[in-house]
Amino acid sequence: MPADAPLTALPTVLAGPLLRRAEPRRLVFWLVATRPLQPVLLLEADGQAQRHSLDARQCRILAVGRHAHVHLIDLRLEAHLPQDTPIAYDLLIDGQGIAEWAPHLLYGEATRPDFVLRSRIDHLLHGSCRKPHHPAPDGLLCADRLLAERPLPEQRPALLMLSGDQIYADDVAGPMLCAIHSLIERLGLYGEYLEGAVVSDSEALYQHPASYYRRADLLPALESNETLRERFFGGARKPIFTSSNAENHLVTLAEVLAMYLLVWSQVPWTLVAPQMPALGTSEAERYHLEATRLEGFVAGLPGVARVLAHLPTLMIFDDHDVTDDWNLSAQWEQTAYGHPFSRRIIGNALLAYLLCQGWGNDPDAFDELQDDLAALCASPDPHGRLDSTRLDGLIGRLLAFNGWQYELDTQPPLRVLDTRTRRWRSEVDLKRPSGLLDWEALCELQQALLGHPSAIVVSPAPVFGVKLIEAVQRVFTWLGHPLLVDAENWMAHRGAAQVILNIFRHSRTPGSYTILSGDVHYSFVYRVLIRHRQQGPQIWQITSSGVKNEFPHRLLDLFDRLNRWLYAPRSPLNWFTQRRRMKVVPHTPAHSRAGERLWNGAGLGQVFFDAEGRPTRVFQLNANGTAPTEFLEDRDNVSDAHPLARRA
Repeated sequence: MPADAPLTALPTVLAGPLLRRAEPRRLVFWLVATRPLQPVLLLEADGQAQRHSLDARQCRILAVGRHAHVHLIDLRLEAHLPQDTPIAYDLLIDGQGIAEWAPHLLYGEATRPDFVLRSRIDHLLHGSCRKPHHPAPDGLLCADRLLAERPLPEQRPALLMLSGDQIYADDVAGPMLCAIHSLIERLGLYGEYLEGAVVSDSEALYQHPASYYRRADLLPALESNETLRERFFGGARKPIFTSSNAENHLVTLAEVLAMYLLVWSQVPWTLVAPQMPALGTSEAERYHLEATRLEGFVAGLPGVARVLAHLPTLMIFDDHDVTDDWNLSAQWEQTAYGHPFSRRIIGNALLAYLLCQGWGNDPDAFDELQDDLAALCASPDPHGRLDSTRLDGLIGRLLAFNGWQYELDTQPPLRVLDTRTRRWRSEVDLKRPSGLLDWEALCELQQALLGHPSAIVVSPAPVFGVKLIEAVQRVFTWLGHPLLVDAENWMAHRGAAQVILNIFRHSRTPGSYTILSGDVHYSFVYRVLIRHRQQGPQIWQITSSGVKNEFPHRLLDLFDRLNRWLYAPRSPLNWFTQRRRMKVVPHTPAHSRAGERLWNGAGLGQVFFDAEGRPTRVFQLNANGTAPTEFLEDRDNVSDAHPLARRA
């Protein structure tokens, strides 16, 4: 929002409703208002109308500030809602419907939003990595354009899956941080006391000269803090792949909550008029560039809000939702959790994730944590600060929590993995990357998959990645510098890699797997076959990244070419990989110029499935408005000996 724009009075609703988990007998919505509400939910389908006055059990309200109340709506229905037909809904607030208090959520001449409960997943959208100040357009607007065409009910996506980095808590533009602080003040978001930093509380943090672009200076100048300063706040330089800029790393719970409001709704932007703080010349230039990029992001937020009000949306965290390289290795964990300041930062981001993302995926999993959170929010001190003992206790329980993963009983079943908090730590060297899932979590995954003919598995990081890039990561890990290259992939830990590959080879697990991933800032599709096996399974690795982020273009072109040359089908280098018993069949983007397998462009993935749960067509919807890019199988790499090889 321009600095000279007029401020508006506080509206009733700040963000939402977001339609989260949607099932025939259960609907879950998320909404944030400036005061506690007593909403009435209206539903209408096939000429039948329902009216639900939501009580405290169906609409739990958590105050996170004087003028900020999170409404967690979880409605269980006695009768099944119809499937494959539009269901119109409205949320009455003081007798007024969405058309009165949020007309931007409606398409065309519609008077209410609607959704469709699909009887099976035959079409979905997915994506990851949405950084507000990246110069690329916002890929979520691809979904807005799709829904604006008013497709028939059977043509609507069954769901939108956001597979990580819905926010960048560790990489925040200066103007965004300024807007965050302005919104905190406007809404009276609760503050907190801080330990282990040169500031004693959140208000001192916001006013400190180092609050913008120099947050590493907030650590006391002690030798013991140098490792933490470099790895956590300074933005470890990663010249091979990316540069993580953590100078504006979010710290307090209020900062992270404000960030969620500002990335999902345009309404909070009407309440702030951020003024550039005192900055040096180079920082001021950076601030102005970031401000220009954010203007386009904010302009697209009405469309983003429309999508989230119409499509059932599921989410799972990756590292940037909390901090870069989150739980990369056992040594990283020792460093980050052993200091009260960094432990609080991680805990605050995870607490905000629980409230703004995790709860809507599977409300039943968080009953006890919600009680603890309600007790915390109900007892701010006279200065509007949260009780430190309660906050630290809740963070401790969050860090020990093992229920972030979830599944949907759909056709085919969908299993979403937590690859961040249940890690298989290296027993050889604490510096080495941990496995993305530990033994227990992998066993749970296998049990969940047994007996199903097909399944969709969401893994934020690809299980089958680009071999050359994984090899580069492995070299840096061997040299003792995994942090330099984001050395996080399934093959980086031998134990976890062997178990996940054995699960795919197991005779009682599904004959068709689809793995949806993000994380890497480029998109690709592989079909994977088991060598020397006459009967399946078939595995599709479908990666879409990022929603609003991209890989350095020249570097990705180089890696793409080298990977095709070094790891060609008959290359002996393939026998040095852990996937040597599997045949990887790449798909080529239809718009590639010279046979590139990796598509580098912001957008959303779109996948269509047949009646047996196998992908039939895969597209990347391009955020820049160009025609969708279809991934076409490279038939020259498919073995005729495999009976399923020509069926895709």
